[in-house]
Amino acid sequence: MTNYDSLYQAKLTSPEKAVKIIKSGDWLEYTMGPSMPLILDQALADRAEELEDINVRILLCIRPIALIEANERLNRNVFTLNSWHFSGYEREYAGKGYAFYTPFRYSEAPVIYRSKDDIERVDVLMMQTAPMDKHGFFNFGPINSHIMEAMRRAKHIIIEVNDQMPHVYGLYDECIHIDQVDAIVEHSSPLSTIGNPQPDATDRKIAALIMEQIPDGATLQLGIGGMPNAVGEMIAASDIKDLGIHSEFYVDSMMNMTKAGIITGRKKKINPGKQVFTFAIGSPELYDFMDHNPQLLSAPVDYVNSPQVISSIDNFISINNAIEIDLYGQVNAESTGFRHISGTGGQLDFVIGAYHSLGGKSFIALSSTFTNKKGETFSRIIPFISKSRITDPYTTVHYIVTEYGMFNMKGKSAWQRAEGLINLAHPDFREDLIKSAAEQGIWRNSNKR
Repeated sequence: MTNYDSLYQAKLTSPEKAVKIIKSGDWLEYTMGPSMPLILDQALADRAEELEDINVRILLCIRPIALIEANERLNRNVFTLNSWHFSGYEREYAGKGYAFYTPFRYSEAPVIYRSKDDIERVDVLMMQTAPMDKHGFFNFGPINSHIMEAMRRAKHIIIEVNDQMPHVYGLYDECIHIDQVDAIVEHSSPLSTIGNPQPDATDRKIAALIMEQIPDGATLQLGIGGMPNAVGEMIAASDIKDLGIHSEFYVDSMMNMTKAGIITGRKKKINPGKQVFTFAIGSPELYDFMDHNPQLLSAPVDYVNSPQVISSIDNFISINNAIEIDLYGQVNAESTGFRHISGTGGQLDFVIGAYHSLGGKSFIALSSTFTNKKGETFSRIIPFISKSRITDPYTTVHYIVTEYGMFNMKGKSAWQRAEGLINLAHPDFREDLIKSAAEQGIWRNSNKR
């Protein structure tokens, strides 16, 4: 029988020695969220003066990175972040040329890593894991995603063992064996967290409209933001029964719904009784809740976000945010003009999958207006998206919801869409939208206002 403890000790090293393997021109994997390396990040940043042209792939950076601080210190671009999904941190440094977005549908991530035509190489992968178990495996904690596929491509794997990382059960690809690891470092620190976006009065109005559409036994996917969080919290205080979870992102409101007895998963045809997700980021309480919790099941993103899998779950309810929508029904959830805000993520996958679910519905929710820092107010329902990215093509969108109501886009002609969306806009902007619709040839004189 293999003595894994002896092998562990043989591979245990210091962060400074571990990162010596990294050389100029390398492509690194920093994984995502709370799994991103911490002490290895600092050790590599300390080598910045002797390195150049290091590219780092990340997804959802939720804390400062020492590599970027090293760029700032040296005033040169030693490390470049290539992000699969922008957060506020990447946005901050995009203008300096330190961070760039890599467009993709999140469900494609494992396939991209499997293809040598798509990703040429992965030189070194570094991430945090839970401590090794008696069988020699290191659990990935709250992150599954595409990690194992990235490891299969990596020439070298260095892990940071963090004794505060929860052990989270998985469907598959949730852990790595010590035989596959090149080096191990140890540290103990709380996982990186994000706060729960606090819903405002408009979010609650929109959430109340969506709540009316959620039947007992439905399965939920909630996106990021105050409005999806408002739905979750309202469900936790409701009398809805036997809901299930199949969601890219696992959040605190899902934990709260579970503690309230509302999430049981009894009606799910696939993975009954299990809450399936591909990554989780939240509060310290959430990470503690996840530790060795048999209700939770992480899985790779090409399974969780597969439209085919989603559509096979009856009464699937998908709820996501948007930045703006035009009169044709094109949805932008990624940018403000040319300024990149976030990524496509899994929104399009869930929009398509939920619509094809028996009894399923997909909701894109947004406030009717937004106010900028100058105090100027603009409509989120606009004539035509010309500069921003298109997240959801107009052929895929199901329900649009603002504080003024809900409109089903499916089966509607261009003039019906224009009419329905204008009715969801703030009254102050409706006349201008009607004029724009007429100019574009998508307004009928007999339309009701």
